[in-house]
Amino acid sequence: MSSIFAYQSSEVDWCESNFQHSELVAEFFNTFSNVFFLIFGPLMMFLMHPYAQKRTWAIYGISVLFMAIGVFSMYFHMTLSFMGQMLDEISILWLLSSGYSVWLPRCYFPKFVKGNRFYFICLVAITTVISTFLSFVKPTVNAYALNSIAIHILYIVRQEYKKTSNGDLRHMIEISVVLWASALTSWISDRMLCSFWQKIHFFYLHSIWHVLISITFPYGIVTMALVDAEYEMPNQTLKIHYWPRDSWPIGLPYVEIEDSDKSC
Repeated sequence: MSSIFAYQSSEVDWCESNFQHSELVAEFFNTFSNVFFLIFGPLMMFLMHPYAQKRTWAIYGISVLFMAIGVFSMYFHMTLSFMGQMLDEISILWLLSSGYSVWLPRCYFPKFVKGNRFYFICLVAITTVISTFLSFVKPTVNAYALNSIAIHILYIVRQEYKKTSNGDLRHMIEISVVLWASALTSWISDRMLCSFWQKIHFFYLHSIWHVLISITFPYGIVTMALVDAEYEMPNQTLKIHYWPRDSWPIGLPYVEIEDSDKSC
């Protein structure tokens, strides 16, 4: 049992050279670039509190899972252990599943759940539990499977982009897709072109992935909250704000719910 916790027991090893800056940390930059998960997670819990009160408290659970990803990713890159890899990937799986359960519009539900969100949540939970066990069968393909789930979410977002006339929603979708595509490009480049990056002594693409994907998180949940509001909150308006100030050119988005006279 202890072998799965041992340093370098995972088959996955990223492009950054191991133990270059510390005898205890295998991938130094890949480890500490996860700090943004631990910053943005609690911050979004605070910023989205008004939304949570009126729509769903599940936003807190999703934010906790986001922070768990950061912790487990730090553990994995510090040790390159098999257990670190699995905890990291399973927490990502559960985060994506939670987002599906909370925000997927009913029109995308399988027909046999008949538009019932409770039944859909049960279906997602069962599928996620089965997928959790299957992730141990071929661990090296887990990351690719998780990114394929993200592509399906991208498809749904694209469909909503084509349907909506909401300028704020279209803007959030555009920013979210650009951030996600940039992050995925960094991930793939580090994975597939490692020999090239090693030749030019640039080992930071996976660290950049961590930073970009952590920034994508607040944009992504605001995007999905706006999509959800189109279906579940037709008589209310979600107003986008940015932390620390709306007037700043760069900030973290969040939403507040305003009553309106909008009808279905």
